[in-house]
Amino acid sequence: QVQLEESGGGLVQTGGSLRLSCAASGSTFSISRIGWYRQAPGKQRELVARISSGGSTFYADSVKGRFTVSRDNAKNTVYLQMNSLKPEDTAVYYCTLMHYVGGTLQPFGSWGQGTQVTVSS
Repeated sequence: QVQLEESGGGLVQTGGSLRLSCAASGSTFSISRIGWYRQAPGKQRELVARISSGGSTFYADSVKGRFTVSRDNAKNTVYLQMNSLKPEDTAVYYCTLMHYVGGTLQPFGSWGQGTQVTVSS
């Protein structure tokens, strides 16, 4: 199994940048799909980006062109580079394994603590 831990959140001004890390342990990391989700107060958790074992990526329209997801299998780490941050990006960010369930990609396993991203206006 794969264990994941998020880090890199913090407080930044509008227009600033942050780089989140998702550190993984386990022998199956290189074949794992990893998704980044976020949850703002009073809102449902939403998918922000995902990356496949082969490096293909997906981005939500709200972050397209500003966020970049990548992975370094040698370091067992997935990154989320966030540029041109907006107050609307304020949320707790989580990384998770993703699997096909019932024909659709879904988060798999338990949610961790996440990492807080706060963007001031």
